[in-house]
Amino acid sequence: MTAKPDLIPLRLCVLTVSDSRTLADDKSGDYLVAALEEEGHRLAERALLPDDRYRLRALVSKWIADDGVDGVLVTGGTGFTGRDSTPEALLPLLDKEMPGFGELFRAISFDEIGTSSLQSRAFAGLANGTFVFCLPGSTSACRTAWERIIRAQLDARTKPCNLATLRPRLKE
Repeated sequence: MTAKPDLIPLRLCVLTVSDSRTLADDKSGDYLVAALEEEGHRLAERALLPDDRYRLRALVSKWIADDGVDGVLVTGGTGFTGRDSTPEALLPLLDKEMPGFGELFRAISFDEIGTSSLQSRAFAGLANGTFVFCLPGSTSACRTAWERIIRAQLDARTKPCNLATLRPRLKE
């Protein structure tokens, strides 16, 4: 982990949603863990679950109930196939949606993958004072989301404003 002056390190969980991957070959989850640690944040917990909305909801509910967890990064299950159920599993947990995240992610993705970006149901929001970001399962999508949106918003030094500095006021 690289020391970053004035960074407020956050504790983040990483969840990969996949019916075909294991932790041994989870490149998207590996990327997110390495990226958050490189930025100076801490991995609170990591898991990989099959695309089962009730198991996803149970684990993320546990994480958002933990006052020591500042955010959850979920990769996978945001597409349109029959098994993709991350939005259906996790949207009901959100106290507030962050529509700008999905909109911005798809706009940035359009420059990279064209109209295929419309197939993404990426979303984010706030649940019990915990940030929840749900990303597509590809490593390139995780990289786009982290490098172009999430990293700066979880960094208290980002101006004019960022999500990290809102943390003390999220449960007001």
